[in-house]
Parts: sequence; C-alpha cells; structure tokens
Amino acid sequence: MPTSIIIGLACGFGILFLSFSAALLIRRWKRNVQKQLRKNYFRKNQGLLLETLIISDETANENTNIFPLEELEKATNNFDPTRIIRHGGHGMVFKGILSDRHVVAIKKSKIIRQCEISQFINEVAVLSQINHRNIVKLFGCCLETEVPLLVYDYVSNGSLSGVLHADASDGFSLSWGDCLRIAIETAGALSYLHSSASISIFHHDVKSSNILLDVNYTAKVSDFGASRLVPIDQTHIVTNVQGTFGYLDPEYFHSRQLNGKSDVYSFGVVLVELLLRMKPVFTSESGTVKSLSNYFLQEFNEGRITDIFNSQVLEEATEEEIDSVASLADRCLRLHGEERPTMKQVETELQTLRTKRMNSSQPDLRNGEQMQPRSLTRRTRSARQSFAQQGGSQRRYSMEAEFLSSASLPR
Repeated sequence: MPTSIIIGLACGFGILFLSFSAALLIRRWKRNVQKQLRKNYFRKNQGLLLETLIISDETANENTNIFPLEELEKATNNFDPTRIIRHGGHGMVFKGILSDRHVVAIKKSKIIRQCEISQFINEVAVLSQINHRNIVKLFGCCLETEVPLLVYDYVSNGSLSGVLHADASDGFSLSWGDCLRIAIETAGALSYLHSSASISIFHHDVKSSNILLDVNYTAKVSDFGASRLVPIDQTHIVTNVQGTFGYLDPEYFHSRQLNGKSDVYSFGVVLVELLLRMKPVFTSESGTVKSLSNYFLQEFNEGRITDIFNSQVLEEATEEEIDSVASLADRCLRLHGEERPTMKQVETELQTLRTKRMNSSQPDLRNGEQMQPRSLTRRTRSARQSFAQQGGSQRRYSMEAEFLSSASLPR
C-alpha cells in the first residue's frame, strides 16, 4: 500500500480519535458541571437539614423520599409538556411513572425567594407526617433544582371544579349524595389541618380546583403551595394577600391576617358551587362580572334562592338538606370571621345531614330514581328576610369592583 495512503489513513483515524476523545471529555465535563450544580442546589435547598429531620423522625423516614432529579426526569420523559396535568398559580404539575411503576404527580413550582426555603423544608417535614385519607399524600421531594420539586401520589379523576363545570355533553354529573359526601370529606380534611395535625396548617387556597377526586370520586385536598404553618401560641399570621378571586376572604383581604376562618369562607364558596353548579366568578346576562358568593347571598337574603339552585340538586336533595346546606353556606360567608363556624362545626353539621340521608335510604338520581323538586321552607324565607332587615355586622358589600380595580392577586 502506498505510503501516502497509509499516512492519510493514519491522519484520518488520528483526527477521528481526537474528535471522539474531545467529545467524551466535553460530555464528561458537562455532566460534572450538572452534577456539581445539583449538589449546590441540594445544599442551598437545605437538603442536609431535611435528611437529618427524616433520619430523626421515624414517621417521616417511612413516608418521605428524597428523589434525585435524574429519576424524576425519566419519570416525566424529561418533563415533557404533554405530561402536564395541571396549571396552577404556583406552578405546573406533571404526571410521572417511577421506576417501580408507582404513578405520581410532580409539582414544579415557580421561583421562590431564598428566605422561603427554610419554610419549604419545614413544610415538607410536616406534610410528610400527615396521614389523612382526604389529603393528597406527599410522596417525597427533589432538592436538586433551583426550586424544589414536590412528588405526590397521583389522583386520577381530576378536580371537583372540572367535574362540576364540565360541558353537559360529557354525560356525567355528580349526584347530590356524592356532592354531600365530598363536602364532608373536604371539611374533615380542613378540620384536621386546623386542629388535629402535629402543627396547625392554614390551607390558604381552598377552592374546587384544589379538591381532587380519585378513582372512587373520594375527595383529596391538594396544593399546599400557599399554605402556612401556624405556631402553637398563635391564632393567626400576617402575610401578603394571596388567593383566588371568588374565594378570597374579604376580612383577610383588608387586614392581611390569615386564620382558620379564612379557609371557612373559601369553603363556603365551594358549598355554593355545589348548590348552584356555577363558577365562583361568572358573567351575568348584562355582561357584568360577578362573584358567586355575593350573588348567592343577595338571592338568599331576599328569599329567591330556589330560583337559582341547580335543577339536579332540587330533584335529588330533600327540603331539609337544601335548607341546611344553604344556611350553612350563608354562615361560612359572614363578613366577620368571628361569626363564622369552625371547620369542625361545619364537618359535624354536614355529617349529621348525611347520616339522616343514609338512615332514610334516600335514593339518588344515579340509582335511576328521581325525586320531586323541593323548595325552601317558609320558615327559611322569613328568617332570612328578618335577618337581612337587622343590618349591623352582617352587612354585605360588593367585592367585584374592589378586586377588579386592584392589581391581580398572586394565586
């Protein structure tokens, strides 16, 4: 073989070898840089502190996993946009499948301030100890990103909001019996957070889109991105106003003092959604944007509530159930928090109604039997009208103009 050909081949192979070696070195360098960056994020996000908390707490050790970013990237196909199952005010939620085939929901939050990292770690440590059948289970977290990722058990049937406000052509709607059960389950979860957890927690963003439904349509309260942990010696905390228009407690909006009654107000809006099957903010026939709570209260106090109830609710619910749930919603929506019931009281009242319903074996529409439409009793109308005439602390005001004229609130 001619010498020139040999030299040419040798040079070609030499160049290929050098190129291949350079590519390997660059790839290894990039991998090392990424590894170091992840280590830095892990330290910045106080991963060592969380590991210490988990090791020192047997309960947390059993229930909390600290995932490497690589595993969550594989689980979501590198956070493929087609895996997004929810967009929220605090970030996006991806559906993922772990290596052990466990299906999870991975929450990728928006940028948060460095001063909030300690609170985040504390929240993870607390939520990892919560074991309530109606609260979405925190499965673990990942601290190798700029903003930590939260990993929850996946809940398959979407949100209560999605079901209540779905297109009628979908052919599915929740029976009144299911709505009553979901309301009880949600109230029980919030009551647990307020008074039974190891440290009190205010959810701070109660709404129907944060009430998820599993395969059996069991309620699972979710999205603790705005939640606040409450020191044992405090009844409220002062915070920047956050919330969702239509659900926000007006007293908290003005005072910036968040307490358990703020969650009660938001839950009252959810009750109204269940009764009317209308969105918390809607556009009237005249084109005016209105809040559902104000619309409900005006009709309720003037005794015209039967005109706005959802027809399915009127068909399936008893007169006592309509009367009681509407009155309970009214009390939850009181202007002053001290006049609202606690979540425990709300749960108890709803549970009493459901017990009576079960004892009477009241059939649901889903079982193929319809009931005659009901109307509110004369007692309720006269009581509401008398109450409205009293004025005083139960004065209502329109929040639409105040909200719409102000800057949009962070959700």
